[in-house]
Amino acid sequence: MNEAVRDVAKSKLIEGATGAWEVVIGMEIHAQISSNSKLFSGASTEFGGDPNSHVSLVDAAMPGMLPVINAFCVEQAVRTGLGLKAAINLKSVFDRKNYFYPDLPQGYQISQYKHPVVGEGTVLVDLPDGEQITVGIERIHMEQDAGKSLHDQHPSKSYVDLNRSGVALMEIVSRPDIRSSEEARAFVTKLRSILRYLGTCDGNMEEGSLRADVNVSVRKPGAPLGTRCEIKNVNSIRFIGQAIEYEARRQIDILEDGGLIDQETRLFDPKNGETRSMRSKEEAHDYRYFPDPDLLPLELTQAWVDEIAAGLPELPDDKKARLIADFGLTPYDAGILVAERETADFFEKVAAGRDAKLAANWVINDLLGGLNKAGKSIEESPVSADQLGAIIDLIGEKVISGKIAKDLFEIVMAEGGDPRTIVEERGMKQVTDTGAIEKAVDEVIAANPDKAEQAKAKPNMAGWFVGQVMKATGGKANPQAVNELVKQKLGIE
Repeated sequence: MNEAVRDVAKSKLIEGATGAWEVVIGMEIHAQISSNSKLFSGASTEFGGDPNSHVSLVDAAMPGMLPVINAFCVEQAVRTGLGLKAAINLKSVFDRKNYFYPDLPQGYQISQYKHPVVGEGTVLVDLPDGEQITVGIERIHMEQDAGKSLHDQHPSKSYVDLNRSGVALMEIVSRPDIRSSEEARAFVTKLRSILRYLGTCDGNMEEGSLRADVNVSVRKPGAPLGTRCEIKNVNSIRFIGQAIEYEARRQIDILEDGGLIDQETRLFDPKNGETRSMRSKEEAHDYRYFPDPDLLPLELTQAWVDEIAAGLPELPDDKKARLIADFGLTPYDAGILVAERETADFFEKVAAGRDAKLAANWVINDLLGGLNKAGKSIEESPVSADQLGAIIDLIGEKVISGKIAKDLFEIVMAEGGDPRTIVEERGMKQVTDTGAIEKAVDEVIAANPDKAEQAKAKPNMAGWFVGQVMKATGGKANPQAVNELVKQKLGIE
């Protein structure tokens, strides 16, 4: 998409003293490739080891040590490209990106520059208001991660941990197609979901498996692109949104005061909610890229790429379309369910042979709501798909009412157990005996003669009587039977 001509909703423009401003955002997502070993060595990629416990001689750049490409990492990068509907380059080249940093032991990073393994692709992003945007992917290249400097271990010295040195990364570079912090958050959320479906990155931002460099510039609508600033290594989707909002406003204020934007790299301080200057922004020529002499060009066969493509899982967009078509779900509900592969799988188990819309309501509202409140993921759910399915079956069989089902769900959530057994042992079956229900209806009407008279003129008041009867029966009365008897006794059509 040409960033100069994209139609932008007025609501996404930022108002300044001199009128409306448009924010232009491009992102570079650093995704750690899911692999047991590093990109050019056999050292472990396990998170959380003691400092320098997962380091080979290659990672430490000892003299004479040569890199050997990890074929599985290449496969994962190709799988990612295919999942983003991107072009796969059958020939790519590893380059040396030269810069000095204390935790980069070689004095250069092995990366890809002009000839990356993956070319152009797209990501379809659904926004909360129902709008869908397309964010172009410019390229995906592989590179090795640097180590980590530790500044809090000694009052006057810094230490270096090389456990991350050499870990395989995919840098996923978007086009500047994003126009608001909301779009940026939605884009990263969708990209993270796709990577997790593919199994190519676990997306754990807290552990640094997914980090974002955010390029932000502002301009008057329709004007040429402004000078961009890069916000480095943002490791939270919420922080991405906060960083963009602060940086856009900072740039607008400078320009409206007659100043100029310096192209630079900045850091986001989440404690104060602001970006701070880190260094002037380097250009490609500053890194003196040249092909790595220790690595031959990477040549793939189309047959191998086709084999990987044949093994791709059903991805979020396709799964969403299927849930809408096969189960009659709304796009909104289907979107929530497919955001995480595990949630979609859980739903399909619950919905099998049952009312799919009812199953979706229970999974989205009750299960996900309860898990969110407890701070648990779907994988940690104390309620299994079979247990939730059994609760829905009990409702369908009219053994329990919807209200009792809510209470039953809370019991299963807290204590576990078989829903049917719990209903039997705790006397939770709904009352279907019309004689007992009729008695309760008569008692409520007799106790409220004024309201009974009013209800004959205002039929909507029948709902009040239904609620009182349900309360009187502890929620066990069959709601449909109560509703019919109330209307009959009050003479309401």
